[in-house]
Amino acid sequence: MSNLLDKYLFQALDAYPYNLEEAVESLNYALSYDEKNPTALSLLGQIYAESLKNYEVAKEYYQQALAEDMYTLDVYPKYINVLLWNEDFNEAEKLIEFALTIKGTDKALLQLKKGILFEQKRKYKKALKCLKLAKENAFNNQFIDDIKEEETRIKNKLPKKNKSKSKTSKSSFKKSNKK
Repeated sequence: MSNLLDKYLFQALDAYPYNLEEAVESLNYALSYDEKNPTALSLLGQIYAESLKNYEVAKEYYQQALAEDMYTLDVYPKYINVLLWNEDFNEAEKLIEFALTIKGTDKALLQLKKGILFEQKRKYKKALKCLKLAKENAFNNQFIDDIKEEETRIKNKLPKKNKSKSKTSKSSFKKSNKK
């Protein structure tokens, strides 16, 4: 029975995202063999989130997957994305904090997600601190380059110190004193 379950899971994984109909059909077969399979539930969550933009249903599938096996490590970043897209910021923050305690999770990726969370909350300095931690936990040059791009984007959102305003007020002060 496990061989058939695996067969349908592999078919679904192979079909996603290019053939959604085949992916969903294979997932339904897989779930008929094991209705609580975390991999199948996670992929259904991903389909509902990324393809159908139905975040509430996606959240339910991700919750079910983690309830079955909290060590299904690839669920955490995907579930966090859904929470961020759905603007469930408090829920996302709690999930990130929990995921950071799980052995084997990608700490760099989770810190990046936390940085994006703070960026969305317009807490740019906190976001930059998280990206620094992400960089420290990263062991891939391409990922570090991606983090640097995120840092640049967030730094550009920081409020600018108004140097021109102080120069303008000094020059207008000088002009008014000359009269």
